[in-house]
Amino acid sequence: MAEASKKRRPGHVQKTQTFAGSQQRDGGAEEGPTGYVEGSIIRITMQNFLTYDYAVVRPGPNLNLIVGPNGTGKSSILCAICLGLAGKTSVLGKGDKVGLYVKRGCNIGWIEIELYKKGGNVVINREIHMENNQSVWLLNGRNSSQKAVEEVVKALHIQVSNLCQFLPQEKVGEFTKMSKIELLEATEKSVGPPEMYDYHCQLKNFRSKERELENVVKEKASFLEKAKQRNERNKHDVTRYYEKKRHLDRIELLEKKKPWVEYEMARQELDGVKKERDEAKKQFANMKRTHVPMLNKIKTIENQLNPIEAQMKAKTVGITEASRTCKQKQDQLDRKNKEIEDIKQGFKMKEVEKQDHQKRISNTRRIIDDLKAELATFDDQQDVTPQLDAVNAELKRNREERASIQGEVADLRREMDNHSAESKLLAKKLNDMNNMMKAKEEKLKGRHRDTHTALQWLRQNRQLFTGNVHEPMMLVINVKDPRFAKYVENYISFHDLRSFVFQRKDDREKFMTEVRDKLNLKVNSVSAPEVSCSNRAPSRPIGSLERFGFYSYLREMFDAPEEVMSYLCSQYKVHDVPVGNNKTKEMIKTVIEEPYIKMLYTSDERYAVKRSFYSNKISTSNSALTPSQYLNIVVDTEQKQHLEQQMKTCQVKLQDTGEKMTTLQQRAATLDRTDNELREEKKQLSLTKGKKRLLEQKISAKQESQRQMEQSGIDLERIEEETKNKISAVNSQKVLIVTEFMSKMKLRAKLSMEKVYLALETVGLTAEKTKLENDCRQDGAKLRTLDQVCSRLEQRKNQLVETCKDLMKKASEICNIDSVESVSTGLHAALSKLPDTLDEIEALLAEERSRADGFTGLSENVVEEYNRREQEVKNLEKELNEKTNALTTYRQNISEAKERWLNPLKLLVDQINKKFSDFFRSMQCAGEVELHTENEEEYDKYGIRIRVKFHNSTQLHDLTGYHQSGGERSVSTMLYLMALQELNRCPFRVVDEINQGMDPTNERRVFDIVVRTACKETTSQYFFITPKLLQNLHYSEEMTILCVHNGPHMLSSHQLDEKAFLRRYIQRKAKRV
Repeated sequence: MAEASKKRRPGHVQKTQTFAGSQQRDGGAEEGPTGYVEGSIIRITMQNFLTYDYAVVRPGPNLNLIVGPNGTGKSSILCAICLGLAGKTSVLGKGDKVGLYVKRGCNIGWIEIELYKKGGNVVINREIHMENNQSVWLLNGRNSSQKAVEEVVKALHIQVSNLCQFLPQEKVGEFTKMSKIELLEATEKSVGPPEMYDYHCQLKNFRSKERELENVVKEKASFLEKAKQRNERNKHDVTRYYEKKRHLDRIELLEKKKPWVEYEMARQELDGVKKERDEAKKQFANMKRTHVPMLNKIKTIENQLNPIEAQMKAKTVGITEASRTCKQKQDQLDRKNKEIEDIKQGFKMKEVEKQDHQKRISNTRRIIDDLKAELATFDDQQDVTPQLDAVNAELKRNREERASIQGEVADLRREMDNHSAESKLLAKKLNDMNNMMKAKEEKLKGRHRDTHTALQWLRQNRQLFTGNVHEPMMLVINVKDPRFAKYVENYISFHDLRSFVFQRKDDREKFMTEVRDKLNLKVNSVSAPEVSCSNRAPSRPIGSLERFGFYSYLREMFDAPEEVMSYLCSQYKVHDVPVGNNKTKEMIKTVIEEPYIKMLYTSDERYAVKRSFYSNKISTSNSALTPSQYLNIVVDTEQKQHLEQQMKTCQVKLQDTGEKMTTLQQRAATLDRTDNELREEKKQLSLTKGKKRLLEQKISAKQESQRQMEQSGIDLERIEEETKNKISAVNSQKVLIVTEFMSKMKLRAKLSMEKVYLALETVGLTAEKTKLENDCRQDGAKLRTLDQVCSRLEQRKNQLVETCKDLMKKASEICNIDSVESVSTGLHAALSKLPDTLDEIEALLAEERSRADGFTGLSENVVEEYNRREQEVKNLEKELNEKTNALTTYRQNISEAKERWLNPLKLLVDQINKKFSDFFRSMQCAGEVELHTENEEEYDKYGIRIRVKFHNSTQLHDLTGYHQSGGERSVSTMLYLMALQELNRCPFRVVDEINQGMDPTNERRVFDIVVRTACKETTSQYFFITPKLLQNLHYSEEMTILCVHNGPHMLSSHQLDEKAFLRRYIQRKAKRV
């Protein structure tokens, strides 16, 4: 345990292995010594917390340097500060359950922190229960809630979630990853006035509300303009409505006058119809008296025509009968002429047949002579039978050899089909594996596009590198079973999973120059160890761990290229991380006691085991395994190589089989040509052998045919005599037919003349009758017409009488009067101004209706709507004026709030920049801090930009997690925190092992700056945790050094005598001298 003092002296924090029952918790509040800032930590007490049984820490008011070897419990003090001040476990970046911070083997642990406060210190006690992860809070010895503790801590300006105030070891990297906006907010909370961050939040809210007001004003103005335009259109509709009403009133007057005009016209028409009816009746009586004599004369002519028509019918029958008989006789004569022609034609055919017969006999004799001459030439030729037998034997041998070749070709073709099918199957499997690799690339592209872009560049420029260059690990690592993916992916950080692996360091430098400096891509790369570690043996064989449920080391769960596996074995010790099952989880308390196990996996959790170097005590942390996102796509590399080898073998077999088949096909083509030649030769020999026998058969057949033709001759003279007799008989029959034909022709001519005379007499009488009938018909038509006219006029008169009555009634109803005399003077004057004819009224009425119809979609609602919207426009103008005035007022308020916030903020950033630049200048480097924004009105986009330069040959670059090295980022982070230290609004700051990535020169410079800055009287309390220090550092008397030790032989806190320890130390040193 170390006491705070103004004098520099070594202090310590002692912890014992077991809690002594006689020791009591410090529950009362103590007044802090002078020099403490309100909210500073006076005392930290821990019991059964992480590695501590019981310990009390009393830090000083300025710089507190906490030193001690790894595993002694330095970071446990930091955890106690965070959890004791109601901080979240996520701030520490370790276990996510508060119960994990209770010492192993205990059920309850507690933390007590005493904070300095004027008027009485604040004591916060937190009791942690491991089983249910619950906490019991005490505030100044009284039961309290976590929310009440958080309010007290906030009132003292303590912010353990702010990286500018509280920077655990696991969160050092996150500081450089903070955005400019996040860094500004953290800085405001840490060193700004209490109201600065509130002003900033108010400005952001004001800006949001200002946008809302601007949108409201725009919407109101737009709506007002649209309403005015719409009402302007409605105004025109109102004018049109009144114009339409005038037309409708005129239409109403026209419709009232129309029935009166119709009535007057109907009355005048009725008088005319009566006169016309009387005149028609008089004409009808006169015409009827002259029509009777004409009818009597027509009847006399009809009596004369009847006997003449009977005679003409008898003559017509006789003429028809004579004509029919003449037609029959004419047909008989035509048939007889045809019969004579047929007889003559038959004779001519016999003559032609006789001539053909003689020609055939002559031709047959000539053919017989030619065949006999040809037969005589074959008697001297030799026998071709031996040659024919030799050709047949050769053909048989060819057929047998060709059948053999066809069998071999069929076998080779089946073999090629099998090889081709196998090749397609292998190609499909390889394509499926390649598609799985593409899926991995798509996931990489979605998560980190810069790495994917660099991957494409590498594939196009691989020839630039000398040694092996491997693509990002997540693409080349191939787990042997998808179930193993979660172990590998949870163990290897994504930062390394997306890293390129290089065999040679110069290749890596060349790659980073091209992609990071020239292409400005944020990528990661690593170099494999010069001596391969891929086959490094594990600390213990896996068989010795099987009793705990372990079945494999992590290295055996995946395949990777030589350099990648070597890097993972060197950096991550994957060859020494065992993986177990549920049995391992059940036996976890026994498993962690095993030596050499620092990291292990159960079926669903990861355990990290730390063993104290001094006390050999064990502390563990565990976390749940998250499902795999990238390595769960499994491609069996050995199987892929095996498939590729099978593919090459299959291609070679296909090529050999094809060459064999080509050779056989060429031999088959040669045999086909030989076979065709032999068949042609056999054909010629067979023709030669059978031609003599064929000639003899032909000669015999032709001689028999000649004999038969000579026996079947034609007697032409006999046939000619028979023909003449047949023609004579037919002519005799024709004479009889002609005689009968002439007698009938004479009878028809006589009857025709008699009929002509009768027809002439009939024509005269018929013409006279027709003239009389026409005259009579015309008079009858006139009589009928007059009769119809009389009837129609009578009907028209009756209709007009009724029409006049109806029109009078209709006119009275329309004008709402009882009779013509009761028409009002005003109505009579209005009607008198209108036209007096129906056509003019109809034309005017159509014109008015057409004009009225032109005003469509108009009603009384248009006027009402116009008046209503006119009132709306006035209301909108009033609302717009109010909103515009409110916006103007709001902008004035924002401007005032901006001045209250921005001016102090600029001053604060200038102060930070001055300190930060001075610190960097003292290290012979350059750095600056500036307030950055792209738009002064966007208050949520303001941020703090840190720019640093560590080499004279480079420019100032933004501090990011990619551009600077780890040590450079640590230096920049530390100096920024020191620049905040003197501005001092937060009561204390905590930084854990930030100097581990620095080179000795920078570490010494930073330590001097920390001591010089944090030991000033105006600064707040500062905790600097480190496992080691350089020699010959500069120390200040205002520092408090807290040395953390542990081990089985440590004294309890009340037994340690510091003065005696110093006396012995001085005596030993004097003896050595």
